[in-house]
Amino acid sequence: MSQQVAGVDTLFCHERRDGDFTVAVERDGERMLHGRLELKQTSAGPRPARLRVQSGSDEEPRPPDQFVEIARRAKRIRISQQTTREGRDRLREMFGGYQLDEKVKAVRTCRYCANDGRYSPLTEDSAIRADDEHICLDCAMRELDREASFRGLRSGARDRLEDLLLDVQDLEQITDLLSGNLDPDVTRFDTVSATTDEVELVSTDSLSLHPGIQSKLESRFDTLLPVQSLAVDHGATDGEDQLIVSATATGKTLIGEMAGLDRVLNGQGKMLFLVPLVALANQKHEDFQDEYGDIANVSIRVGSSRIADDGNRFDPNADIIVGTYEGIDHALRTGKDLGDIGTVVIDEVHTLGEEGRGHRLDGLISRLKYYTESRNQGTQWVYLSATVGNPEELAGQLEANLVEFEERPIPIERHVTFADGKEKPRIENKLVRRAFDQKSSKGYRGQTIIFTNSRRRCHEVARKLEYDAAPYHAGLDYGRRKTVERKFGNQDLAAVVTTAALAAGVDFPASQVIFDSLAMGIEWLSVQEFEQMLGRAGRPDYHDEGTVYLLVEPDGSYHGSQEMTEDEVAFKLLKGEMESVRTTYDESSAVEETLANLVVAGNDAKRLNDRMVGEIPTKHAIGKLLEFGFIEGLEPSRLGYAVCRHFLAPGEAFVMLDGIRKGNHPYDIVADLELDDEE
Repeated sequence: MSQQVAGVDTLFCHERRDGDFTVAVERDGERMLHGRLELKQTSAGPRPARLRVQSGSDEEPRPPDQFVEIARRAKRIRISQQTTREGRDRLREMFGGYQLDEKVKAVRTCRYCANDGRYSPLTEDSAIRADDEHICLDCAMRELDREASFRGLRSGARDRLEDLLLDVQDLEQITDLLSGNLDPDVTRFDTVSATTDEVELVSTDSLSLHPGIQSKLESRFDTLLPVQSLAVDHGATDGEDQLIVSATATGKTLIGEMAGLDRVLNGQGKMLFLVPLVALANQKHEDFQDEYGDIANVSIRVGSSRIADDGNRFDPNADIIVGTYEGIDHALRTGKDLGDIGTVVIDEVHTLGEEGRGHRLDGLISRLKYYTESRNQGTQWVYLSATVGNPEELAGQLEANLVEFEERPIPIERHVTFADGKEKPRIENKLVRRAFDQKSSKGYRGQTIIFTNSRRRCHEVARKLEYDAAPYHAGLDYGRRKTVERKFGNQDLAAVVTTAALAAGVDFPASQVIFDSLAMGIEWLSVQEFEQMLGRAGRPDYHDEGTVYLLVEPDGSYHGSQEMTEDEVAFKLLKGEMESVRTTYDESSAVEETLANLVVAGNDAKRLNDRMVGEIPTKHAIGKLLEFGFIEGLEPSRLGYAVCRHFLAPGEAFVMLDGIRKGNHPYDIVADLELDDEE
């Protein structure tokens, strides 16, 4: 007998469509021989008639007796269960004729492998359903990879699909994901469990605050929530500066309100409550008027004052001033007297890490601290965020006590499915309907926030939803935004479709968040931004759980500058670690903040630069200010004052100056600014 078939472990037989049999010989898991066997009927029963062994692309004839010798040397003989009953009977009768019955067993195998002459027995754990049969994991993975390649999926999405295939063990269900399958058992990426840290809750009647705020708290709550109790234990009501990091809907805002209102009512200075967006400032202003208007005067200051500082709606003598970062910074840059400030609450303080905006918040904090210290005010600072990757480091930089609380009040299920831009509204429609048609145990319908990357897309998606929905973004006027907020709060809307405006905390009690896009403008979301957005799903007073859906476009992108594709970004975000909050400075932002510090603090500007979270090369920045003509000595020039007042980066200022000197129409100058910004 040839050495090639000596020491056979397994002889495997599988019936072909033409009635012959594919045979394979394995030793130590390796295929040693693969060929075709033809049987003939004799007076003694079925016997080998012809054996052809695969050799490259050819078939090499072998003596039929060689097959009998292989069978005798084999430790076991296996027949595929996919072989017809007649075929199995013929094989068993043949092997019985050679007294090999005890070695023979019919087993469930992978048909794809069997057709290719490979022996792949299937177990309950390894069998993958494909159409009306089962195949092995390797073949299922190859089929899945072929479909993924056709759809243009990158490695991140492929890895996720392979993980799902192992979990679900149904190839068709997984490939259906690429066509917008919404079966929750298939789309579910994970569940972020509800967690509760053991915290001794503080009773409201033990707080000893001013009666005006104390009575309001006691009428609303018997005890504070866990994060609020921790903050009180760390000195929130004793004037201690604090960085409070806790998930959305855990009650962070009330900490600032308790501290600020107590100091207001005790004559220790007004409260500033600062937020990054006008929409959020408007909502907080209205909330504070409703809740505290009977015990304190409330005013608002937003960034529109940079263009027309007419004082509309702004009373600098108010007890509570709600403002955007830029609105209050503009007041400082233009020398407004904000009076005595007892408490400053900086909401969404992780904005410090945002490219393009972080340096302005960094500068504002430094300038506002300079303002309060110059008046010898013992101002308390309270910084709030749900997403900080380096809380200890940031607390140290802000010189604040860290209060970190990782409780999530209710669980959040996170789902992924695949769809192109045209298919997404159809899927969103199904998800919005499914949520709105159900009520939680608290009696509230499920409502949805859909995040997308442009204002135009907001309107496009909202129009295509069957249930009542509305776009919501910074381009809408105040009245329209308030109407949307009111209707959503009354459960008259099933969904709002928005850009990043809601991520920072506008209070829409949604049970479901859908990501129509994983980009913000032309930039992919960061993990921090993503966590902020998905954190809007589910409120403990309204819902039993939150639901998040990522609708991922295979191989999709929104701008030529985006190196990754949406399917890669999706799993990077889902698996990613929260970024650290760090403020970085390029030459332009260093010049802008140094100029603002010179305008506000004069010769003390270096001290303001040195106390900022980010590092500013002060000497280089001053050199550039002199070169640009923004300062004369260390005094801002008229041009410098104008640039500072309107928050212009140096490049923007020079585009405007060039256009003015050439006599260009203002519209053309604005167009040049937009073009310069894109470049």
